[in-house]
Amino acid sequence: MDTVLEPTPAAIADSPGRIGTPLLQLQGISKRFVQDIDLAGRIANLMGASNRASVVHAVADVDLEIRPGEVIGVVGESGCGKSTLGRVIAGINPPTQGTVSYLGKPIADMNATERRAWGLGVQMIFQNPMASLNPRMRVMDIVGEAPVVHGLVKAKDKAAYVGALMRQVGLDPDYAQRYPHQFSGGQRQRIGIARALALKPRLIVCDEAVAALDVSIQAQVLNLFLALRREFDLTYLFISHNLGVVGHISDRVVIMYLGRIVEVAPTETIFNAPNHPYTQALLSELPSLETTRRAYQPIKGELPSPLAPPSGCAFHPRCPHVMPRCKVEAPLLRTLQTGHTSACHLTDMPS
Repeated sequence: MDTVLEPTPAAIADSPGRIGTPLLQLQGISKRFVQDIDLAGRIANLMGASNRASVVHAVADVDLEIRPGEVIGVVGESGCGKSTLGRVIAGINPPTQGTVSYLGKPIADMNATERRAWGLGVQMIFQNPMASLNPRMRVMDIVGEAPVVHGLVKAKDKAAYVGALMRQVGLDPDYAQRYPHQFSGGQRQRIGIARALALKPRLIVCDEAVAALDVSIQAQVLNLFLALRREFDLTYLFISHNLGVVGHISDRVVIMYLGRIVEVAPTETIFNAPNHPYTQALLSELPSLETTRRAYQPIKGELPSPLAPPSGCAFHPRCPHVMPRCKVEAPLLRTLQTGHTSACHLTDMPS
């Protein structure tokens, strides 16, 4: 796309179809990865050591509704569980506990036909297009193989179908016989987008989909996402560590920290009236065009290890407003106003 548009959250917040049954709903979702003790550890245990299996608490007790037609931005530092959450939603990683529902029905209760509809209806675009595209397959097969296998397109119509998809994402159909290494990074990401669109999804999980691209190419790809959203009535879960990118494309923003959701609000509210100290800290690091001098202060400390998350509020070791209560009691998400929730003990204090 040659023209770089400048859509804003206010311009896209009135998208249709955002009321009613959630397209996808998460209830109490947790995901833990367990690494068993290796042979050396087991031998050491026989000699009196006390090695234990390592448990990574990637996602912890997440509740989230994704409504049809909206764009939800998920933001947080590296290691906060954003990508794992996206993979749970896309069905790549099953949750350790909790319920994922698609169109109001839990996945676990679905029959084969309903599971197929969910599997096709939720697709994912990955951060590194070179790693996520098979280097031994031509674009024709990368994009066209799955819709043929699933009966969405007849084999004789595959070439025309792939050509139409390539045009829609801004690629020349004449390149359909090329391999991924013959494209630039931005073009490879467009191939990934075409592959996701090929199965006619309703929800696309975009995992850092523009992070590996140059800034000018990022703008083009973001505008492509918005154009495709209007054309196909798509819903996005847009995962990013960049609040500026999320503010450009999202209707609602979810802030994650160490596997937990700490704040959810419309994009405008997140940027103008953030409640959680972590959200405020992320925004304070966002570059600004203000003429006054600003001293940019990084968030103090390091993100705690998900192998041993802190007790109480996970953010308390780095929070400038920490209280004794924060160290022992985990805050719950509380509603501040319609559509705005935050998990911070400061919201309990009288004003």
